[in-house]
Amino acid sequence: MEFSKKLETKKVNFGVIGLGYVGLPLAVEFANENFKVTGIDIDESKVNKLKNGENYIGDVNDEELKKAVKNGYIKATTDFSVIKDLDFISICVPTPLNKLKDPDMSFIQNSMQEITKYLHKDLVVVLESTTYPGTTKEFLSPILEKTGLKVGKDIYLAFSPERVDPGNEIYKTKNTPKVLGGITPKCTEYSKKVYDQVFDEVVPVSSAEAAEMTKLLENTFRMINIGLVNEMAMVCDKLGVDVWEVIDAAATKPFGFMKFYPGPGLGGHCIPIDPHYLSWKMKSFNYKTKFIDLAAEINTAMPEYVIQNVSNGLNHHKKSINGSSILIIGMAYKKNIKDLRESPSIDIYNLLIEKGAKVKYHDPYCPVVRVDGEKDLKSKELTEKLLNNSDAVVITTDHSNIDYQFIVDNAQLVIDTRNVTKKLKRKKNKIVRLGFAKGIK
Repeated sequence: MEFSKKLETKKVNFGVIGLGYVGLPLAVEFANENFKVTGIDIDESKVNKLKNGENYIGDVNDEELKKAVKNGYIKATTDFSVIKDLDFISICVPTPLNKLKDPDMSFIQNSMQEITKYLHKDLVVVLESTTYPGTTKEFLSPILEKTGLKVGKDIYLAFSPERVDPGNEIYKTKNTPKVLGGITPKCTEYSKKVYDQVFDEVVPVSSAEAAEMTKLLENTFRMINIGLVNEMAMVCDKLGVDVWEVIDAAATKPFGFMKFYPGPGLGGHCIPIDPHYLSWKMKSFNYKTKFIDLAAEINTAMPEYVIQNVSNGLNHHKKSINGSSILIIGMAYKKNIKDLRESPSIDIYNLLIEKGAKVKYHDPYCPVVRVDGEKDLKSKELTEKLLNNSDAVVITTDHSNIDYQFIVDNAQLVIDTRNVTKKLKRKKNKIVRLGFAKGIK
């Protein structure tokens, strides 16, 4: 059956490799449009959970997932041989950095090796994992063509970056415009026909490289602006000016300014990592990405700056970090989610431990956190006794379901990195706000 006709009659069999924060929401969206989806993952625990209709991703609707699994629209397996029966594959595997800040392509490479074992004519393959410009054309295409099938003629290959914003109540997978670039015009055409079935808007670009670069520009833009405002926080702190007041005042200008807020550091899989793909790629052109490197340096130093704030606050109370009991509020990298990837809160925890502090944490979204790769911490109940007995409370994540007035009323000292205490009733010399520590000095 011709591909377009298959789409019209819902006969296209979809596959999603990688059932994490990107892959599972995408699979559910395909299932919601009554397409059969097979999720493939090497993690047996994820596969088993999915088989039982058990949701493990915050942005996925529990009932939608259970319905899709019950009605047979979503299946899960660790067996890559199912590829021989698929018409379309979306690759949504992790693309981390190694210790040298170079891209780790092993997850993509392993996926491609499995795909080539079962590759067949007319298969559409789309990479969604964020990576450096040229990956799809220079890395994936040759692997596929080693089988003798020609990209753009026998099989179709494209790149379409994931743009998921975990915890966003407005923009989800479906209503976030989908950028797409194929290796050939035919690759773009076929991929667009697929994504048109699911997304409210598909934005085709001229090449896979343009699509790859689009994602990197988006997150580099955010990373650099966050780096700028983080530096402004340190500047305002030294000047005795409230950086939060300055930002809000600047945002009243109806043009030429976009509001970004400082924080304890960058978290999540995208913003702290994606710009390094571009920086790494440009080394092959003997070009140094100065803005990216400088912003990364500032953002990476923010946990140390928070520790400095903690030390200053404790010194004012005639205490030191060494031997103090410190409570961290929030371990997730952003509010109202359970995502711990690259969370600066974990860096702050480790720094405090290194300096001799006794550290506990409270996070309603993260009941257990693994640190140092092996040690499991458990969230503590937020009680008056816990707050009273803590020498300092460090607010690193501004979850909406936490009573910050209760914290301020009962804590001896509060280090606020998210500006949640600005409008609360508080005693003098009790709160250190990131970017405006004047009140404790």
